[in-house]
Amino acid sequence: MNLSAAEEESSGQEIHIPADIDWEMLDKSKFFFLGAALFSGVSAALYPVVLLKTRQQVAQTQVSCIKTGFSIVKNEGFRALYRGFGTSLTGTIPARALYMGALEVTKSNVGTATVGLGFSEPTAATIANAAAGLSAAMAAQLVWTPIDVVSQRLMVQGGVACHGNSSASACKYVNGIDAFRKILSTDGPRGLYRGFGISILTYAPSNAVWWASYSVAQRVVWSGIGCYFCKKHEDENGLNALRPDSKTVMAVQGLSAAMAGGMSALITMPLDTIKTRLQVLDGEDNGRRGGPTVAQTVRNLVREGGWMACYRGLGPRWASMSMSATTMITTYEFLKRMSTKNREALT
Repeated sequence: MNLSAAEEESSGQEIHIPADIDWEMLDKSKFFFLGAALFSGVSAALYPVVLLKTRQQVAQTQVSCIKTGFSIVKNEGFRALYRGFGTSLTGTIPARALYMGALEVTKSNVGTATVGLGFSEPTAATIANAAAGLSAAMAAQLVWTPIDVVSQRLMVQGGVACHGNSSASACKYVNGIDAFRKILSTDGPRGLYRGFGISILTYAPSNAVWWASYSVAQRVVWSGIGCYFCKKHEDENGLNALRPDSKTVMAVQGLSAAMAGGMSALITMPLDTIKTRLQVLDGEDNGRRGGPTVAQTVRNLVREGGWMACYRGLGPRWASMSMSATTMITTYEFLKRMSTKNREALT
């Protein structure tokens, strides 16, 4: 099923977009190996923005992203912008493998099933992308939540105290392995899965919305401005066929991804702030220190800055998700084309 093709029959024009690549067309070993390398590079480029977002979310007072960044570099050094990156990178590889595998298998199977049920191709593409995003996020969180807990503890170390947040974990960690061991010894396995439920509630719908929005956005862009950047050729039937080159396809994919990513960031920001605080901060339960509840976290946020406190870090998260979506989808589409068994079939 070609999820990218678009036609404008009323104008006598046809847009020929390179065929979509489904799961059966991929060389799996090349797909996962190249994917690990490419997405590790993307994670490295975007990691400082994620760290800034996390610092802002756990702060008790509103501090601008720029001031937070300068404060980190001035007081903790440039390396502090990559605190916890080694742990994050270690988890990124298996989490991405689960994500990509679940994404492609679900998209291929659901896409075929929905077409078989009589849905039009655009509707089938939207449904398939939404279902794929949902299943991929749920699969990845099995690995990613413990990594997220550890890496975020490392991210805020040395920074939470500067913002006067007394709920920050009292433990100090040498590295990711030390943090993993200490969390496991004090809180048990449940400590590594703090915020797992709300992570699912955050990322599963967010991914479903993102992939569905991405599918729709691509069609909107192609039907609007996309055709102006296409190369025109006359086909054998005399119709005006628009054949975009690879740069144009990549530009449309990047723009569509940024649109979908920005909207997803805005919708799920409060849930992400609550999730981060659940994973990083401690609460009080009858005088004993432990993980806070969702209700406690929301009350603390509202007390600190009203409901808008739930949107602390929106700027970095919006930028991070938009940039990540753009780089991820262009990298992902490039990866799929590099991993096809028969690349001649794509032309």
